[in-house]
Amino acid sequence: MSKLTEDVFETGLKVVDAIRRTQSEALTEAGKLIAQAHMNGHRFFVSGSGHSHTVAEEFYGRAGGLAFTVPIMTCELTLEEHPTKSSYMERLPGYAEILAKLYRIQEEDVVLIASNSGRNAYPVELALCARERGAKVIAITSVDHSSKTESRHASGKKLMDLADLVIDNCGVAGDSALKPEGMKAAVCPTSSIANAFIVQAVTAACVEEMLACKEEPPVFISLNIDGNEDVNEAYFEKYTRLY
Repeated sequence: MSKLTEDVFETGLKVVDAIRRTQSEALTEAGKLIAQAHMNGHRFFVSGSGHSHTVAEEFYGRAGGLAFTVPIMTCELTLEEHPTKSSYMERLPGYAEILAKLYRIQEEDVVLIASNSGRNAYPVELALCARERGAKVIAITSVDHSSKTESRHASGKKLMDLADLVIDNCGVAGDSALKPEGMKAAVCPTSSIANAFIVQAVTAACVEEMLACKEEPPVFISLNIDGNEDVNEAYFEKYTRLY
């Protein structure tokens, strides 16, 4: 394995270890908030723009994922239609307000928003919309990056300023953590690595809380094992096809 390739593994492992050491309380609290919201008849939404939209995909629609998750993941927030469209959309005021209305975010719901920088209009506005409606906001963000940038939202706020609970992805400013000799730019963005572990840790904390309350968590199973289709189909009808 080359030196730079080895550094990628070392960097990823350090970030994951930092999350485990410094964010354990926040991860547990996030799981409890989500579990309690669900058990009390409220909803759990997940959203992000650009590459951060993958947090919604990591939470939802896969084996082991919480079936009651409601992903707010329109094509404008992803790289599906155009490689740079979401970069413009996440800076556009007003779009989050539209989605908050369409998805009917309400009091006591939980809205988890992922944004590495936390500075753009979409994540900030979605957090504001959620709070105005009485929902709880969980942020996954890079505290280091966010602390070193200015907000692009008219309020001057960043996502981490508005969240009820902040989970730090323990990344560096600029996200990319390795700067090879002879290059001006860095490589190895760590947010995707961090987010995948954070999602699974929060999911586990939610499951643990529900089991402690004697309630079985609704969790998707693999559609690629024969005989499983009906289980997930029932979850889709109950939780997702309302939108």
